[in-house]
Amino acid sequence: MLPILALDVYGTLIDTQGVTVALEQHLPSSERAAEFARRWRDKQLEYSFRRSLMGAYVPFKDCIYQALQFTDQALQTSLSVHDHAQLMAVYAQLPAFPDVPSALNQLQAAGIRCVAFSNGTLEAVTGLLYHAGLDAYMQDIISVDEIKRFKPDPAVYIHLSRRLNARAEQIWLVSSNPFDVIGAAQTGLRSVWVRRDAEVPFDPWDIAPDTCVTDLQALAAHIVS
Repeated sequence: MLPILALDVYGTLIDTQGVTVALEQHLPSSERAAEFARRWRDKQLEYSFRRSLMGAYVPFKDCIYQALQFTDQALQTSLSVHDHAQLMAVYAQLPAFPDVPSALNQLQAAGIRCVAFSNGTLEAVTGLLYHAGLDAYMQDIISVDEIKRFKPDPAVYIHLSRRLNARAEQIWLVSSNPFDVIGAAQTGLRSVWVRRDAEVPFDPWDIAPDTCVTDLQALAAHIVS
């Protein structure tokens, strides 16, 4: 039986560091822009974790915006309200990683069912995939917004299985985020870690991904071969 691939979006299909080019227009160096982009992304995830624990859900774009405000203050970059709005607009149209389009095309040709599975809202993810040229490869978009919880809450993976009307072992959660991989595996889903940065280790827990690949091309080769 062919697997169903539930593909994480931010950081797996879409390059969140793609905002660095826009940040370079506001900051004194490329190094400073890259640091800002990294810290902005880390804070987004922290806020989503905290909100899940608190039961204080907001759409993920609010976490993104509040993390932008925090990072601006923490790094003392003194961005204007206009700068914030411009950066949020860029974040809504981030690029795909170079390996993604051809890999998704190969998976589609092989009859593999691919769905986007994201912390982002349906509207946000639809826009991201469209601007990145990936929308045609997705048979569905499943957002945690449907149940108002964030990854890696077990409820979101249970919801994913129900939405797909499939057994957990048939679903492969594909993500570059170790917390996402662990959350999926903990609820019985198959898991694939896309290790986009060779210097980043997997969390040393008692749960490991079923498969580890360097990019989506390697995943497509693994499945289709």
